[in-house]
Amino acid sequence: MNFCVDEKISPTRLDVYLSEKFSDGSRSHVQKLISRGAVTVDGEKVKASFKLTGGEEISVTEEEPAEIEALPENLPLDILYEDADLIVVNKARGMTVHPAETVTSGTLVNALLFHCRDLSGINGVKRPGIVHRLDKDTSGVMVVAKTDAAHLSLAAQIQSKTAVRKYLAIVYGVLTDDAGIVTGAIGRDKSDRKKMAIVQGGKPAVTEFKVLERFKDFTFVECKLQTGRTHQIRVHMTAIGHPLLGDTKYTARKNFFDIDGQALHSHTLSLIHPTTGERMNFVAPLPADMEKILRQLER
Repeated sequence: MNFCVDEKISPTRLDVYLSEKFSDGSRSHVQKLISRGAVTVDGEKVKASFKLTGGEEISVTEEEPAEIEALPENLPLDILYEDADLIVVNKARGMTVHPAETVTSGTLVNALLFHCRDLSGINGVKRPGIVHRLDKDTSGVMVVAKTDAAHLSLAAQIQSKTAVRKYLAIVYGVLTDDAGIVTGAIGRDKSDRKKMAIVQGGKPAVTEFKVLERFKDFTFVECKLQTGRTHQIRVHMTAIGHPLLGDTKYTARKNFFDIDGQALHSHTLSLIHPTTGERMNFVAPLPADMEKILRQLER
C-alpha cells in the first residue's frame, strides 16, 4: 500500500499518523509493522517516532496473518437453551468470546466446538457461530448460530432492532433521572487506541437507561441497546459521569468490591426464532459477584 501524506499536516509521529489513518489498527500493531521494516518513508526505513511534516511518500507492506483456527476444548458451558438452529448461553465473566492473536484457547468458541461441532461458518474458522459478542469481563446471555440461515436471520434482527438486548449494571454516583437516553457516535479514542470514545465521525450509538435502585454512592441500572457498538454502555455511562463499577479501562475510581472486571451483565435477550417465527425470551440470572455487591450496598 502506497500513499502520500497531506502537505498541510502538523508535524506528527509516524506511528500516530498510521494508527489514525487505519481506523481498525491499533498503535501497537502499527509499531510492530514499523519495527520489522514493513513501513518506509520516501523509500527509507525509519523509527516509529519519525516526524512527518507533510508530502512524504509512505509504503506499507503488510503480510496477511495466518487465520487463527479455533479448536474444540472441554470447558464448562452454561446453556440456557439449544435446538437445531441456535444455542443460547450464559457467558461467564472473564471468558473471551473467540480466539485472537493474543488469546488462542479457553474461549467460548473453543467450548462450543467441543459441545456441538456444527456452528455457522459465516464468520470463518476463528468465530464460528458468533452473531454478536460480549466483552471478556461482561457476563450474561448470548445467542450463537448453528446454521448459516439462522446466523443471517439473527444478525438481521440485531441490525433492525427486532432483537432486544437489556443489560444490568452498577455505576458510580447517584443518577438523578429515573430514565434517559444517551446518544453519541462511538469510535476509537484518539489518545488511546485500545479504548473507545464519543468522537466526531464515529458510528451512531444510542443507549436507553432506567434506574432500578439508588444507593449512597452508586446506582443499579438497566441499559437497553438500540445499537451495538464496541464498549457502548461503558462509553456512554462514562460520558454522562457515571462509569461502571470495576471498569478500570474507563475510570480511575477506586473499587472496594470483590469483582474482577466491570459490573455489567447481559440480562435478557428477546428474539424471533429463525425457523419457527416464535418470539423467544431468555434470561441470564445476575451473577453471584454482582448479587453480593448489591447486598453490601443495601446494608
